[in-house]
Amino acid sequence: MKQLIGIYGASGFGKELLPLVREQYPEANLCFIDDGSEDKELNGYTVYNYEEYLRLEFQDKAVVLAIADSRIREILVAKCSKDNIAVLSAKASNSIVLDAVDIGEGSVLCHFTQLTSNIKIGKQFHANIYSYIAHDCVIGDYVTFAPRVSCNGNIHIHDHAYIGTGAVIKQGTPDKPLVIGKGAVVGMGAVVTKSVPAGAVVIGNPARPLTR
Repeated sequence: MKQLIGIYGASGFGKELLPLVREQYPEANLCFIDDGSEDKELNGYTVYNYEEYLRLEFQDKAVVLAIADSRIREILVAKCSKDNIAVLSAKASNSIVLDAVDIGEGSVLCHFTQLTSNIKIGKQFHANIYSYIAHDCVIGDYVTFAPRVSCNGNIHIHDHAYIGTGAVIKQGTPDKPLVIGKGAVVGMGAVVTKSVPAGAVVIGNPARPLTR
């Protein structure tokens, strides 16, 4: 019996991941999983809630997470692990990965992404379209890149950081990498020229802490 892959998240990002997953796993049956959607069909594929998905009669089941919120991704990974459901990685055919790149399980590399050389990335990393990571970067678990993120060399990004659309992170140095702290948020279009503390939200050019 064929594998059943559920795209977890019947959303805009789920619709974007569908053709990527379909191309990478051409022999699999596909569906969407969403616990809050009223829709029963999306782009020609059935939408199930998680309990309905579990009851489907496939021995080999897996998911790809189409969830931007890294904390929710972490919860879903734990839920799937409890039910022995694998969380697959997904890599677009035109994404580029060069030399000495170590990337953890459950990653998503969307179309036109590029990872150059000597990069270490943790689990459940998401890189949306046209993002890149340059040499000698270290990226933690559950990090999320929106579209067109420019992550230059010698940058360390800690767990659960979110980097917004079009953000540019200035290159660090081997002896002093630029650091984006755990859970930090870099706003859309921000130009980051110095390290960002854990939990901080920065916006603008140059990026400064958001004041409320």
